[in-house]
Amino acid sequence: MTAAAERTRETFVLVHGGFHGGWCWRRVAEPLRVAGHTVFTPTLTGLGERAHLLSPEIGLETMISDVLGVIAAEELTDVVLVGHSFGALPVLAAADRVPERINRLVILDGLVVEPGACGFDLFPPETVAQREEAARLFDGGTAFPPPPAASFGLTDPVDVLWLDRRLTPHPLRAYRDPLILRNPLGNSLPTTYVHCTAPVYPALADGLPAAVLTAGWEVRELATGHNLMVTDPDGTIAELLRAP
Repeated sequence: MTAAAERTRETFVLVHGGFHGGWCWRRVAEPLRVAGHTVFTPTLTGLGERAHLLSPEIGLETMISDVLGVIAAEELTDVVLVGHSFGALPVLAAADRVPERINRLVILDGLVVEPGACGFDLFPPETVAQREEAARLFDGGTAFPPPPAASFGLTDPVDVLWLDRRLTPHPLRAYRDPLILRNPLGNSLPTTYVHCTAPVYPALADGLPAAVLTAGWEVRELATGHNLMVTDPDGTIAELLRAP
């Protein structure tokens, strides 16, 4: 851990992306805790160790409730709320509803859309059609199976095997549901967007999501793959500890 980690202790809620679970933060969460920070890594309903709860009713609102539930049950304040990939959507919705509990936001290579849009709106129509069809064939349309771990920018064979073991199907409805907000993206909270550039995630191949640019957030780049918490945990920790 760098000297930056010795600064004021903070409370982090780390929200994973599609197909993942709280387990993916292992290399980031433990060093933060050792440095004295408080860290929560909730798993969204229907994923990870909560895959047994998968059902057609699980949508974006369910996952927003997951994040809000951790903040409420643990009575958290001054939270650094972090969303990776798909996890940006429930994080932004939580910031819309309980800004008084949140200190700042960090979006890690997130799938950010304008209010009223859905996660699928960032993907080309042919990709959406492929995922819809994959869900239909997999279980009648409830969830679509995960892609190979290598698609997240992993190259280490051990990491690839780890993720291929742990990735779980993602509820289809969560990508279809619109992001409903009462306030602008980020709700005026200090927000940093970290863009992973080596390699760029296919869903972000055309550059940063337009919503990120119009929101006016601070944007930083990290030369690693989409699953930065696995491929560059030290760089990820540094970004989380660097206040905007």
